[in-house]
Amino acid sequence: MTSPRRLRVGLDLDGSLESLGNSMTDLADALTEMGECDLVRFRTLGSKATSSEIRVRQRALWAPLWRRGLGRSLDGLLPPVDVVHVAGLATPPTGKTPLVISVDDLRALREETNIHQRVVQLRRAARRGATLVASSRTASHEVQDVLGVQRSQVVVVPPAVPTVAATVGGRDLVINVTGLVELFLSLAPDIVRFAQSRAARVVVLASASSRQRIRQGGLDVTLRARSEAREALAQARVVMHLSDGARFPSFAIAALAAGVPTMARSTAINRELLEGAALLVHSDDEALHALDDVWDNGARRSIMIAAGRSRAIDFAPSTAARAYTTLYRDLVRGWPQ
Repeated sequence: MTSPRRLRVGLDLDGSLESLGNSMTDLADALTEMGECDLVRFRTLGSKATSSEIRVRQRALWAPLWRRGLGRSLDGLLPPVDVVHVAGLATPPTGKTPLVISVDDLRALREETNIHQRVVQLRRAARRGATLVASSRTASHEVQDVLGVQRSQVVVVPPAVPTVAATVGGRDLVINVTGLVELFLSLAPDIVRFAQSRAARVVVLASASSRQRIRQGGLDVTLRARSEAREALAQARVVMHLSDGARFPSFAIAALAAGVPTMARSTAINRELLEGAALLVHSDDEALHALDDVWDNGARRSIMIAAGRSRAIDFAPSTAARAYTTLYRDLVRGWPQ
């Protein structure tokens, strides 16, 4: 039997930045390791950073228009490829090549200040035949509803969650705050008292604006930037994931992979992705009681650690690479020649 022809894939590394790293770089490395694709790595908005990347001709000229889904077709500026995959703020048009756009962050579809540009940009790309990739079934429904696109134009492939080292002997309560700073502030006094009773630190990962807001509260917590997520996870005994559900819960999944018992709010996306592996809290008032059990109950912790590591395999870079390779082949096979 003849083996399938190797795909030539143009992969934009300027996208899907996470606290644990650039998931597009992790995807690129996993695709290369699989050996079924020849990758053309490039950046739509930034200059090349490594020798494995190519420089996009006239990038500086076209980048401002690509952020609006306009400008010169990208495939005319790249070596010959079968499919182009982007995941960031740039959605350049392509002329004769299938375009895949990963939409991992829904904040720009929800916020009034940004909704016009991002919604118009993605609608324009969809009208031209681009395939949009949502990170979960829950997210795919929101993308379809907001953009008004057909179900057939939105597929579900979770992004690559970077590989992390196992956490051993962690003592910190690490709280990942994403879009819910006021909720955290309401829970914080009880959480701090709980941590102090266990001689533990409360370490909060948050954006710069959220850290400033939390700092004003004068709480006894350690504030860390999202870029320090790996270091925080390495010292965690329990992770609390406080998120509004606009982004894929990469940090929570990384915590599961590291063997750290993890708690999260029972939102639609968390039920889809984390149920059975993380402890989902149905009411904010339940959080402290649940934390007590997850912190001290050895049998409960052992079960959660085993379940978490098993679930995290579903989101490993190699898993994402296999799913994307299948998607690329399907698109190329169905693309008019």
